[in-house]
Amino acid sequence: MTKNKNNDQLLSLIIQGIEEVKGKDIEILDLREIENTVCDYFVLCTGNSSTQVNAIEGSVQRTVSRGLQDKPWHIENTPNAKWTLMDYVSIVVHIFQPEAREFYDIEGLWGDANSMKIETSY
Repeated sequence: MTKNKNNDQLLSLIIQGIEEVKGKDIEILDLREIENTVCDYFVLCTGNSSTQVNAIEGSVQRTVSRGLQDKPWHIENTPNAKWTLMDYVSIVVHIFQPEAREFYDIEGLWGDANSMKIETSY
C-alpha cells in the first residue's frame, strides 16, 4: 500500500472516530509542503469536557484499529484531559477542550499549512 493511500484511509478513519462521539471544530492541517515537519498532517478537534476528550480518543483508537489494524505509536495527555495527542507517525491527532485549544493555537502556530475544516451535521 502506498503512503498516500494509507494516509487517506487513516485520515478518513480518524475523522470517522471523532464524529462518532460528536467531536467538533474538526480541522486538518496539511504539513507536507512545509520543510522539517515531524508528520504529514495534524488533525485537530474539540471536546466539551474531559469525558468527551477521552471518548474521542477511545473512538479514534477503536475505529483505526478496526479499519487498519493500526494503533497509535504514542499517546500523551495533560491533566484533566485538557489536551490529548495521538501520534500515528504520519498523522498526529490533537484533541482539545475549548480553552486549551484557544491557548495553544496550533492553527496559528502552523499558519503556513493548508487547512481544511470538516463540516459536521450535529
